[in-house]
Amino acid sequence: MARAFAIVAESVTDVALREALLDRAMGPKRKKKSSEKLRRGRRPSEGLAFVARDVSGVVVGTVRLWDVRLGEGGPAALLLGPLAVEPGLKSGGIGSALMRHALTEAARLGHGAILLVGDAPYYGRFGFSADRTGVLAMPGPYERHRLLGLELKDGALDGARGTIKAAGRKIKGQAPSFVA
Repeated sequence: MARAFAIVAESVTDVALREALLDRAMGPKRKKKSSEKLRRGRRPSEGLAFVARDVSGVVVGTVRLWDVRLGEGGPAALLLGPLAVEPGLKSGGIGSALMRHALTEAARLGHGAILLVGDAPYYGRFGFSADRTGVLAMPGPYERHRLLGLELKDGALDGARGTIKAAGRKIKGQAPSFVA
């Protein structure tokens, strides 16, 4: 039976709950991933951090998008992640709804492309593929076939090459875990 939930903008009070959810869903090694290097010390892209809450207000899912540059001086894009759902609620549509919401909002805000590192069978249904990411690289170790992209605007990934670099707003005067 599907659980009722609502997707809302992440608030400052959600940060600790979100981190605890990520620990349950992804484990302690999540902070060692190459994608995390691009997020560390940065804030999510303006207006692109969301949580799913159940009817009692409990955070049961999360997704954020981050500003990046595609190579040295390259075009702007977004990096999606992590996407996580409370482990006992997986396959209930929360992750899919968070993805659709994040993609819609990114397009509405005028972003051109989104990248992520993930499973092609899952993210392919949202239009992501490795077809346009072959000349891009993540900083640090990653599995090339898992670097996926989606153009929100035709041609947004044309000519993109090099190592993906963090480009978003830096956290100023806050502990690194405060990134709402």
